[in-house]
Amino acid sequence: VQLQASGGGLVQAGASLRISCAASGGTFTNNAMGWFRRAPGKEREFVAGISWNSRNIAYADAVKGRFAISRDNDKNTVYLQMNSLKIEDTAIYYCAIDQGHRRPRVTANLKEFGSWGQGTLVTVSS
Repeated sequence: VQLQASGGGLVQAGASLRISCAASGGTFTNNAMGWFRRAPGKEREFVAGISWNSRNIAYADAVKGRFAISRDNDKNTVYLQMNSLKIEDTAIYYCAIDQGHRRPRVTANLKEFGSWGQGTLVTVSS
């Protein structure tokens, strides 16, 4: 499965943006999905995750209450709605597939994820 992230761009602080991640060459219907980001000079970090059936969702503390993850299994697409963006949200955002089959809970462990997309750049200006 190949993942293609899109929808990034340059926005002002306080704005909203929705990024998407579409799968091709297969599906992730039975897998949890995760969004991660890598800010300049920092390690890749977990942002949000959603279980295969959307019943479990988890967010990093830094984005809780501002970001919302969702998925459409019919479209093989996962979304990340980002509201009230801050300058510190500037990063390359990546999506990835949890390699576990129908894992009931979301994991934030990067090592559990694979099929990383190429990322989409989100830049938040003041």
